[in-house]
Amino acid sequence: MQPPVRRVTHIELPIYLDFFGGLLATMVGHDIPEITDAIQAQSSKMLHSSTLYLIRTQVELAEKIAARSPVDNPRVFFVNSGSEAVETAFLLTTAARRSNQVIALRGGYHGRSFGTVAATGIRGWSATSLSPLQVTYAHNGYRYRSPFGHLDDNAFTAACADELRTMIETATSGDFACFIAEPIQGAGGFATPPGGFFAAMNAVLAEYEIPLVSDEVQSGWGRTGRSYLGIEHYGVRPQAITFAKGLANGLSIGGVIAEESLMNSLTANSISTAGGNPISMAAGNAVIDFIDSHDLQHNADDIGRHLIRGLKLIAERNPLIGDVRGSGLMIGVELVEHGTKNPAVAETNTVLAEARSRGLLIGRGGIHGNVLRVTPPMTVTRAEADEALQILGSSIEIAGALTAAKE
Repeated sequence: MQPPVRRVTHIELPIYLDFFGGLLATMVGHDIPEITDAIQAQSSKMLHSSTLYLIRTQVELAEKIAARSPVDNPRVFFVNSGSEAVETAFLLTTAARRSNQVIALRGGYHGRSFGTVAATGIRGWSATSLSPLQVTYAHNGYRYRSPFGHLDDNAFTAACADELRTMIETATSGDFACFIAEPIQGAGGFATPPGGFFAAMNAVLAEYEIPLVSDEVQSGWGRTGRSYLGIEHYGVRPQAITFAKGLANGLSIGGVIAEESLMNSLTANSISTAGGNPISMAAGNAVIDFIDSHDLQHNADDIGRHLIRGLKLIAERNPLIGDVRGSGLMIGVELVEHGTKNPAVAETNTVLAEARSRGLLIGRGGIHGNVLRVTPPMTVTRAEADEALQILGSSIEIAGALTAAKE
């Protein structure tokens, strides 16, 4: 007897316009031949090594990163993720300073591991109150919900710096491992500080000789459209920078750039088994080359400005939008209840669902989960941006209409 014939019905899969990029990891888009070719070429030679041995692609990528980093006499160490990169920065600074006191920003997110959760300033991402660190949370640049939000940029910045100094003098023992901050907060809803914010904060840090660690896991490599690393826009040179996510366009990668004295502060052995692995190194080299050869930083700036202008026009006719902010292709749209600043969480979920049903993928963030995160790959075109704006406008109008119908 012959086996029964199975008839397979063709199913058309949906096609999406990706404006979230796998949590900002797919930084330069999907199916980029220059990147996939580099990965395939490396896979035919060697799949694995570690930081115990130097390999050519690892050295090449470290040199490219160091050359583009606003760190004095930089050294680079590779790991596997953003959480591990921040843990490494904490290991270096706590060892060098002989202190476990850390200053972090309210609304900051630094990872899901033990030390990074300890420094995360968002209750929804803080899985435990236990901590290896003593953390003091300083004011961030989130003006929309700040008690200093009514002040102009200069006065707002001065108030935040004064508060930082007061906190150091009153709530700590004075000896700090580091101050860690995202130039633009990711999970915190893309809070974007005024231009002078980090220079003013860093001036206070300098008074107490506190190292600055810039967490560039989400903001690095030109995504902000203003500089290779987000902190550069603020005219500040940190002592260490963490990176991950988009550098390998979706493959596992992470690392720390630190001043030589800081990187060499450990007195015990420390290696990373899969850090600096050949496949991720090949991808990282190809990504940086692709960003440079296609001037993607300029594209991020140009398309980002276009998206923000479009979103602000949508906001003029939709009271559901309380704030539009960001830089380059890190854009946040905060949704609030009509006539208030109360977080419109249900409406945010509606917008995400409506956008997805229309073929657009975006993210969600913010302290209250009411901020749309718009983060397309750096290769996004103006036509794709216009399509996304049309879908977002329709989705926000639907969410607003559903809310009005309930009132």
